[in-house]
Amino acid sequence: MSEVRNKGRILMLALLVVSAFIGIGARLYVVQLKPEAWVLEPMKNNLRETNPVGSRGAIVDRNGEILALDVPAYDVGIDPYDISRNGDAEAVIRCLSREFGISERELRVMLADTDKRYKPIRKFLPESRLANFEAKPAKFGVEYFPPHVTDGGPTNIFLRGVTLTETSMRDYPKRELMSHVVGFSNAEGVGCSGVELVLNDYLKGKEGRRVSTRDGRRQEIYGTRVVDTPPEDGATVYLTLDQQLQYVVEDVILRMCDEFQANAAWAIVQKVDTGEILAMASYPTYDLNRYSQAPPEWMRNCAISVNYEPGSVMKAAAIAGALDNEVVSESDLIDCENGYWVYARRALRDSHGMGEMSVADVIKHSSNIGTAKISLAMGDRLFYTRLKAFHFGERLGVGLPGEEAGIFYSPLSPNWSKLSITRIGMGQGIAVTSLQMLSMMDAIANDGIQMKPYVVSKVVAPDGEVLVKNEPEILGRPLTRSTAIQMQRLLARVTEEDGTGSKARVEGYSIAGKTGTAQKVNPAGGYYEKNFVSSFAGFLPAEDPQIGIIVVADDPGTINAQGRKENYYGGSVCGPAFAEIAEFAVRYLKIAPDGNRVYVMGSDE
Repeated sequence: MSEVRNKGRILMLALLVVSAFIGIGARLYVVQLKPEAWVLEPMKNNLRETNPVGSRGAIVDRNGEILALDVPAYDVGIDPYDISRNGDAEAVIRCLSREFGISERELRVMLADTDKRYKPIRKFLPESRLANFEAKPAKFGVEYFPPHVTDGGPTNIFLRGVTLTETSMRDYPKRELMSHVVGFSNAEGVGCSGVELVLNDYLKGKEGRRVSTRDGRRQEIYGTRVVDTPPEDGATVYLTLDQQLQYVVEDVILRMCDEFQANAAWAIVQKVDTGEILAMASYPTYDLNRYSQAPPEWMRNCAISVNYEPGSVMKAAAIAGALDNEVVSESDLIDCENGYWVYARRALRDSHGMGEMSVADVIKHSSNIGTAKISLAMGDRLFYTRLKAFHFGERLGVGLPGEEAGIFYSPLSPNWSKLSITRIGMGQGIAVTSLQMLSMMDAIANDGIQMKPYVVSKVVAPDGEVLVKNEPEILGRPLTRSTAIQMQRLLARVTEEDGTGSKARVEGYSIAGKTGTAQKVNPAGGYYEKNFVSSFAGFLPAEDPQIGIIVVADDPGTINAQGRKENYYGGSVCGPAFAEIAEFAVRYLKIAPDGNRVYVMGSDE
C-alpha cells in the first residue's frame, strides 16, 4: 500500500516538474521570440508607436536631372500646457509673431488653451526658413537668434514649449518646367496630377513601424524600442523628356503667345521611330511649388486634353488613305472650281481660288475643295476606315491623366451626314488632340508604322531593381511603306518657298509637314467667324525622319484698323515656332541633315 502511495507522489512530482519546465519554456518563447508581447502588455499605457514613412521617390528627366524630390522640412508647434507652467509666454508670442507673421492676438488665443499639449504653428517649412532657430532637447524647446539685435538686447532667446518636428516636403527645383507632365503631390504625399498621380503607388514611400516606451512628457525613451521596422523609400521615375529641349519648347510657345496674342499654346516633340516624347509643353503654365495659387485652367495639359477641330493638317491623313488605296495618284488632276464649289447645297471655299491641280499640289496649296473631292472618291466606309487606322477617336495611352479620345463618328452614326465626308478630310466635323495629330504625322514619317507615345522610360526601386521598363510599342500600320515614303516627299513640298508652310523651314534641313487653320466651334451651333485654332505639324529630315513636332495656338491674331483679324494662319503663327524648336533640336540631338540617328545627350540607350 505504501508503495502505491510513493509511486503516486513521484508521479505527481514529475508532473509538477514537467509543468514548470513547460511554463518556463513558454515564457522564454514569448520573451525571446515575441518581445513585443511581454513588453507591450505590462507597459501598454507608456507605449509610443509611430509609423515613419519613407521618402517619396524622385522624378528625373531622361538624363537624370531631378524634377521632383523630397527635401527635409519641419513642422513648428507649441505646447500651451508646458509654456503656461515652465515657459515665457510673452517671449514665445513676440518671437513667433515676428518670425512667421502670425498676429500676437492669435497666438495668445492658442496659448490660453493650457490643457493642450500641442498646437500647430506652421507646417512643412524648409530648413532655410528656420535659420534663426536651433532645436534643443525636447524639454528645453528651441533657441531663437533674433535677426536684428538692438544695443543691449539679447542675442539669443530660449523658447520653452516651442517644438520643431522633422518631416519632409515635396520640392520641384525646376518650378514651372514640365509642370503639366510631372504634376504635383499634396501635403499628405499623395500624387494629384501628372506622373505624380499616375505612378503614385511606385513613388510613395512605404510605412515602417516603431514601438517604444515614453516618458512623462510623452517623448520616446531611446534604447527601449521593441519593434523597429524601417520605412522604405519610393522608387525613382525616369521620364523620356529632356529638360533642355523642354526649356526651349516652353520658351518658344510663350513668346509665340505674346507676339500673336493667343489665349494659349502647346507643343510636343516626339521621336519618330520609338514614340518617346522628348518634350511636351503647355502655356499658361504654373509653379509646382505653389500649385495651390494657380487657376485650375492653367493646370490643364492642353497637349493631350484639348479636343479641337484640326483644320488642314487632317488633309495629310485623308489624301494618304486615298493614295494607299489607289483611288487617286499624285499626278491626277482635280478641278478645284476656282475656289468656290457647292455640294449637298452647301458652299465650300478655298482661300486662294485655283482651277485644275494635281493631287500633289492639292496638298502643297492646301485646297479644301480638292481634298473634299478626293475624299468623296473614296466613299464613306473606306474613308472612315482609312482615318480610323490612325486611331482617331481613341486614347493613345501616353501614360498621363487627362488624355482625351477626341470625337470621330462612324458613317452609321446619326451624326454622320452626306456632307461629313467633304468636311472631315479638311479637319472639320472631327475633334482630335494634338498628340493624335502628331502621332498621325509621325506614322507617315516612320514609313507607315504608328508607334505608341509614352513619357515614362522606367521606374527603378532604391535597391536598383527595375520595376517598370517601357519599350517601343507598335500601335498599327495605317499606311504601306511605299505610300508613307510618297507622302514624306509630298509633305516636304508644303515647306517650299511657295507652299503654305514655308515659314517652318530650317536652313540645311528638309522639313515635311502641314499647316492648319480651323475656325473654333461655337457651342451654340456653327463656328465663330473670327476665332481660330492654328497649328503646324511636321517632321525632319524629310528624307530620313527622326523627330516629329507639333505646335498649336489657341485663337491667335491681331485686329487691324479696319476691324479685320490678321496674323492667325497656322503657317505664319506656328510655322516659325516649329522652325525655332526644330533648329535647336537638330543641334542638341545631333541630327545630321541626311537624317542620321538621334543621339540624345546623356541618354542611357
